[in-house]
Amino acid sequence: MTYILKYKNQKGALLIYLIIIIAVFTMIMFPVTAIFSGKLQLLRTSIDREEALQIAEAGINYYQWHLAHFEKDYQDGTGQPGPYTHNYIDYDTQEVVGQFILTITPPLTGSSIVIVKSVGHTNRNPSITRTITARFGIPSLAKYAFLSNDVIWIGSNESVSGQVQSNNGIRFDGFGNAPIQSAKPTYMCPISQGSPCPTVKNGVWGSASQETQNFWQFPVPAIDFSSMTSDFPIMKSDAQSAGIYLPPSNRRGYSLVFNSDGTINIYKVKNRKNHPGNGTDTTGEIRTERTDYNERDFQYTANIPANGLIYIEDDVWVEGVVNGRVTVVAAKLPYNSSKAPIIFIPNDIVYNSKNGSDVLGLIAQRDVVVSYSAPNDLEINAAMIAQNGATQFFYYNGNIKDNITIYGSIMTFYQWTWTWINGSTVISGYRNTSSIYDGNLLYNPPPSFPVSSSGYQIISWTSD
Repeated sequence: MTYILKYKNQKGALLIYLIIIIAVFTMIMFPVTAIFSGKLQLLRTSIDREEALQIAEAGINYYQWHLAHFEKDYQDGTGQPGPYTHNYIDYDTQEVVGQFILTITPPLTGSSIVIVKSVGHTNRNPSITRTITARFGIPSLAKYAFLSNDVIWIGSNESVSGQVQSNNGIRFDGFGNAPIQSAKPTYMCPISQGSPCPTVKNGVWGSASQETQNFWQFPVPAIDFSSMTSDFPIMKSDAQSAGIYLPPSNRRGYSLVFNSDGTINIYKVKNRKNHPGNGTDTTGEIRTERTDYNERDFQYTANIPANGLIYIEDDVWVEGVVNGRVTVVAAKLPYNSSKAPIIFIPNDIVYNSKNGSDVLGLIAQRDVVVSYSAPNDLEINAAMIAQNGATQFFYYNGNIKDNITIYGSIMTFYQWTWTWINGSTVISGYRNTSSIYDGNLLYNPPPSFPVSSSGYQIISWTSD
């Protein structure tokens, strides 16, 4: 009996120990289980966030594709205001696993920048969302500080801030800080590019410092200047319907004076100033036209139009302070080389501010010309295109000025110049030239300015 009782007492003691062990284990495992559960939940949340981000990114990729095929569609093919919701389908299972919601902000007038916001979520956990905002834009041809179909000569007293390209050859003796590109591997440099020309030279050559020579690139693909003419009929129609359209003046042209309050004074030019002799342009042609207005008749004052277009079928003088986004086109259709209008710059034309909100495009069917009586120190803020001529100061022997500063961009069919030299001596035009590229022009060019054929490119990408 004694043995049996001892055994029962030992058995009871083991049960107590077991209960204690279970209790201790339970006390330990509850927090461990809670921690494990929290970690698992955090992992699931992280997975849902990552999948939501990937779904949002799929929305951005989709609309980049959409813009590549439908460049002007900012309503997702619906013709209705957004947002626009799309199912996201798993490629392997073909199941709908989530959605992305797109909000699309179209470009401002003159800009090519489209803002696309994509919000993604999974169907498993729709309360967890991720947002990606992307900015797309089409580069304009105003991405160049200088673009020429003809040869370019940057003298030793000239500096260029921005990209330079010629479909011909470039002599570069000055300072540059961006790609300097020629479409030619070699070319026969003309006598107009100074000694030792004419001779065979590389596509880009000159006496620039090694720092500047590091930017030389040749050959590169040429730019098709004919692509700049195709929009003239559209520009004219848009100006007639929602801009400012000025028909042939039956006088000597028009004068536009931009005011800092965002208005424009419009004049008809009655007659032009006489000046000594005729000028010579960069092609060697004698130019008999007088480049300064004399008497003008005031017509009216107008606001810069909402679409930013002013189309003029006559010569025009442009000056003043630009407050807004505007393009002045001087063209007459169909093109006739002897009657193609010219844009003259008789005085400073500057922006009210240089933060990108103010921009001026000058598109001349023939030339953009700084007038004979322009100031000794002249500033031009504009993106300029001389479609079938040149941006230039005509050669008048002894008409010498001091400084010209360009803030913007120059595109010219023939050789451009503000300075005429004999050897190393300035004999006409401006002694010193400073050209500063306006970086705002790349994706925010003047209204209706020609753009590159590259299509939309991503400018920026941010996520929450």
